[in-house]
Amino acid sequence: MSRRHTQLGFDFFDAAPAASDSSSPVAPVAPALAAVPSTPVTSVMPSVTATVSQLFTQLFSAVRTPAFVPVSPKPMADDTRPSRGRTAVRARTAVLFSRLEDLGLRGVDALVLMRTRTVMVSLIGRTLRIHEGYAEAPESVLRAIVAFATARNKTERTAAREAILAFDVERGPSVRRQEPARPGDVAVIAQLMEAHRELNAKWFASTLSVIPLRLSGRMATRLGHYDPGSRHMAPEIVMSRTHITRHGWREAMHTLLHEMVHQWQHETGQPVDHGTAFRQKAREVGIAPAAKRDVAPLERRRAGKVG
Repeated sequence: MSRRHTQLGFDFFDAAPAASDSSSPVAPVAPALAAVPSTPVTSVMPSVTATVSQLFTQLFSAVRTPAFVPVSPKPMADDTRPSRGRTAVRARTAVLFSRLEDLGLRGVDALVLMRTRTVMVSLIGRTLRIHEGYAEAPESVLRAIVAFATARNKTERTAAREAILAFDVERGPSVRRQEPARPGDVAVIAQLMEAHRELNAKWFASTLSVIPLRLSGRMATRLGHYDPGSRHMAPEIVMSRTHITRHGWREAMHTLLHEMVHQWQHETGQPVDHGTAFRQKAREVGIAPAAKRDVAPLERRRAGKVG
């Protein structure tokens, strides 16, 4: 919730030595030839040839060349995620753009695939930005994206938005920035937890989950915030420490109840926004049915300048 007027590698082996006229392989040939019976030259030649061949085979069998063992490529990891290389991203973008145009997308000059946690689809000027998780979405979801980009009114856009968000995409884990606790935070958080329990019983029939509450000193424009979390992180309500100090406990309870209405939206499967359902529930629990409100500093109220 915000205040009004603020914007949010060849292995080489040695070759076998070449045999010369004076080398040892020639010496054993004579005894072998003496054993050959006297026969015509034409019948001796084949035997001599065979004997020499056999001797060379025996002599050189001691010189062995290391066997070449082919190295199998390293098995690739089992990763079914789409490639994140530039060429792959361009190809996926082009295919998705073509599919959307076939389904009636008009008035868009560029398509950008993005990787975010919160914004799934956005249209800025004539550039359509879509979370990469929708690149292989079924046709029904793509039709909803086309309807969102070409909607002529808020009703059409809201219906398309709900259909888009109904398709679950993998969102990367988010890391919440840790803020060091300050003196007194433990007591204030305990009071906020008790107030959450009481308001839950009074206005929501104790149907809301017990979730962490945290104080923040970094909230410059917002009074409170409901974070629905993700599959990696639990939901939480964050309250501005400055808001509680400057504006008092009554205003802090108003802000807490505002964030609890967002918690109710999330836990009942509704979009977390400030639409019709939010405004109706806000009126039921007695808070301002708006995203922003004027908050008077505590000192002004004490001075009687604000009723």
